[in-house]
Amino acid sequence: MKWVWALLLLAALGSGRAERDCRVSSFRVKENFDKARFSGTWYAMAKKDPEGLFLQDNIVAEFSVDETGQMSATAKGRVRLLNNWDVCADMVGTFTDTEDPAKFKMKYWGVASFLQKGNDDHWIIDTDYDTYAVQYSCRLLNLDGTCADSYSFVFSRDPNGLPPEAQRIVRQRQEELCLARQYRLIVHNDGNSDQNQTDFEASPLKMKCRAGEDSTTAGHLRKQIMLTVRMRKQRLTMMKKVALNL
Repeated sequence: MKWVWALLLLAALGSGRAERDCRVSSFRVKENFDKARFSGTWYAMAKKDPEGLFLQDNIVAEFSVDETGQMSATAKGRVRLLNNWDVCADMVGTFTDTEDPAKFKMKYWGVASFLQKGNDDHWIIDTDYDTYAVQYSCRLLNLDGTCADSYSFVFSRDPNGLPPEAQRIVRQRQEELCLARQYRLIVHNDGNSDQNQTDFEASPLKMKCRAGEDSTTAGHLRKQIMLTVRMRKQRLTMMKKVALNL
């Protein structure tokens, strides 16, 4: 009988050790992070969304480091406005170093006035520089030190997705961030996907937001809104005519 109690005690101890520490301060980041090696083009394969307006899909980020060592980035992706307006959005970010080379303060803003701006933590959780990268940001802490509002990206150097070994590493990092099964795949075509993460292989590139393609200007957006309002009025008029003829 004693061995039964011993097994139960070991099981209890094991489950206690297995319980994940979800305090943000406990999260590990990339050791000896190298900004220069990280620079270049990254394609977002999956994301965990924060509260509020956020890039939806077709997300491509370009990181660079200037002669003073400061890192900056530009990102382009699709944003959905007013529940049904899809526009290509340009974002810009600058990074301030901290004591940890993998932890930054990121000041970001949208080229168009309706896009968000802010100053978030930007952590590089892991990367091999050539294949994958996992980014994390916590905007708001709970009283117990866990995160109340976070976002995270899984990046790939290859727009077609991550190899199996990199996928296994990424999933492990997601679990360590207490964000397992909270990511959505990012499509690189028409943006019609709300599925949860299953793998990190991208769809064929059909309608990505291209460099130099600025569809987020106020004038263009106003034209889109006016066109849709006109089309809705026409549909309502047709529906009224049909109803009168019934």
